[in-house]
Amino acid sequence: MTLEDLVRLRRARDRMDRDYAEPLDVPALARGALMSPGHFSRSFRAAYGESPYSYLMTRRIERAKALLRRGDLSVTEVCFAVGCTSLGSFSSRFTELVGESPSAYRARPHEEGAAIPACVAKIHTRPVRNGEAKAPPRP
Repeated sequence: MTLEDLVRLRRARDRMDRDYAEPLDVPALARGALMSPGHFSRSFRAAYGESPYSYLMTRRIERAKALLRRGDLSVTEVCFAVGCTSLGSFSSRFTELVGESPSAYRARPHEEGAAIPACVAKIHTRPVRNGEAKAPPRP
């Protein structure tokens, strides 16, 4: 992989970080990186250890967690606000990464993290990408 390829992949990753709520797909991201979709997907996985889709969904779930902690939006509203188009797929992926359903996550108290700066909270609330999510402790 060339340095130029890495720069293009970084731009694509930055676009996913910034425009996570937009309808992004691999062909569109690949066009922006001046690569074929297959080459883009293989190169992205080699550079970042996961597929472009998995990376994008992790960003969307991170943002969804923040919106659900606020508590003023329904799960459906959060689903669409983060760029997902299917409530079922959103709920399944959320549960897989977080270890509980979006409804359960929204319903439980989140005051313990209220005094933590957002930049620190982001590190500790980042969804797990390898299916090792554990259910939160029961009260």
